[in-house]
Amino acid sequence: MPSVTSVSSLSRQFRVLVVGGSYGGLSAALTLLDLSQGRVARLNHTPDPQPPQKQIPVQITVVDERDGFYHLIGSPRALACEKYASKSWTKFKDIPALNSPSIRFLRGSINSVDCQSKVARILDAHTKEIRKEKYDFLIASSGLRRVFPTVPRSLRRDEFLEEAKKHTDEIRNAQDGIVVIGGGAVGIEMATELRMLHPDKKITLIHSRDRVLSAEPLPSDFQDRVGSLLREAGVKVIFGQRVIDITAIETEGGRRIWKLELADRRNIYAGHVMNAVSKCAPTSSYLPKEALTEEGYVKIQASTQFPQNVPNADHHFAVGDMVSWSGIKRCGAAMHMGYHAGNNVHQLMLSEVSNTKPEYITLEEVPPVMALAMGKTAVTYTPDQGTKDGEDIHDIMFGEDMGYSICWNYMRMSEPCQA
Repeated sequence: MPSVTSVSSLSRQFRVLVVGGSYGGLSAALTLLDLSQGRVARLNHTPDPQPPQKQIPVQITVVDERDGFYHLIGSPRALACEKYASKSWTKFKDIPALNSPSIRFLRGSINSVDCQSKVARILDAHTKEIRKEKYDFLIASSGLRRVFPTVPRSLRRDEFLEEAKKHTDEIRNAQDGIVVIGGGAVGIEMATELRMLHPDKKITLIHSRDRVLSAEPLPSDFQDRVGSLLREAGVKVIFGQRVIDITAIETEGGRRIWKLELADRRNIYAGHVMNAVSKCAPTSSYLPKEALTEEGYVKIQASTQFPQNVPNADHHFAVGDMVSWSGIKRCGAAMHMGYHAGNNVHQLMLSEVSNTKPEYITLEEVPPVMALAMGKTAVTYTPDQGTKDGEDIHDIMFGEDMGYSICWNYMRMSEPCQA
């Protein structure tokens, strides 16, 4: 077997392009960074894993529209609490685990990818010009296109803090209460988070169906329990009604309130409205059509590689919310997929420098599971344990910061990269 020195001296530097710097993209980059430098991957949580035997020169480029890692799960709190907002967004340059000459960050967006020639066209956010980036491996992890308030509008941390402050002020000044439209996971967490952070405010949740979470493949007892917890938290719930019109009204005192007209012609008035109804769409328009489903999700093999009908499929990977795979979209699943992609890219590198067959790790089918933070409590569903809820569940699943520390520590982002 070649020694570490001989492999490093004979092998070329591999170029890896990671599209998206959130849960899936960062877990893939960190996994590959560790393995390429001869260490056990920090996301490998199996007992006594065998460390890699070879160091392989890599240059990882992460492209993202934002200038840092944003904790998407924390949006319901980040847009209602300035102190938490500051914690929820960390610039890439301030993450110790990513401080390595083998990884660089480019703020921008991908216009197109040529899988045959392995060239990506990137719109640079700084120069506003298109640049071509050659790569040996691509990991697509750009997620879904979501809208405010599910995600902030801002793409830079300083702008985000201003946005969060403005939104928090609007909530604080909403004397006539707050209406959240949409009974999906985001709307539920927003309503209960607002109720906990601003107990003096009247919070109303309006949902067009008879049960919350109507778009998810979850059992009725879970949906019913979530509905009960909403009411127990003090949220007024209106089921079975669509909001057909929203009008701004100026009061005599110069205060703006909003009139919401429901399908049954009722009018609801509020000082602030948060629309949590949005159809998320995969950010996959830069990828070849033969790699996508009709809805735009990336078709992947269990190895997270593209389908074989795509040119150079073995060198193209996709992870996270943008892929077509079983289970409900979750950050835990994205990090899990990222680990698989990083490991399998490393296996292909090893096969080239050592003339060995790659040993892939593969994904398994995932059943529908969910965990919702609802103020100080949480409710979960898994097929084996059914529906569970309580403050102890909240402590386990979300801790004190909407799961930020759990995700940060799982990826061990405070641990500096050691060359």
